Amino acid sequence: MGKFSVKHGMARTRLYGIWRSMKKRCLLETHLHYRDYGGRGITICPEWMVFENFADWALRSGYQDSLSIDRKDTNGPYKPDNCRWSTDSEQAHNKRSNHNLTFNGRTLPLRAWSRELGLNRETIKDRIYKKGMTVEQAFSMPVKLYRKKIATCQQPSVPFVG
Repeated sequence: MGKFSVKHGMARTRLYGIWRSMKKRCLLETHLHYRDYGGRGITICPEWMVFENFADWALRSGYQDSLSIDRKDTNGPYKPDNCRWSTDSEQAHNKRSNHNLTFNGRTLPLRAWSRELGLNRETIKDRIYKKGMTVEQAFSMPVKLYRKKIATCQQPSVPFVG
């Protein structure tokens, strides 16, 4: 066998591909997404540098082919207590660009709260980030209705000629 032979027999599996991609994002400076991972300090715990250790954790932690690895703290490292297996929808709720808000013991992105409560996103953002309201205040305050005066222009009727 060659110097780089694989001992685990999983080199062509999806799980092995996830492990390799994780390492490339964090360690390979020429990788397309290095800037968002290794470039901003996202690391991999030493234990997971060995595929068999990562695979053992993955299989014990609910790995399925329909799920992807997700860091609970998007600024934290890849390590057992900061990672989980998530659906695409769950992943979308755990992005750095999200404005996550906690209300009644649930944490969701601002966009999800907006849909659930029927409040405009910009209204929520304005209340919390500009007016300094708590999440509870922002969500419970009724929306003021403003009547817009619409200037109407009277146009003479012109018959359609076709």
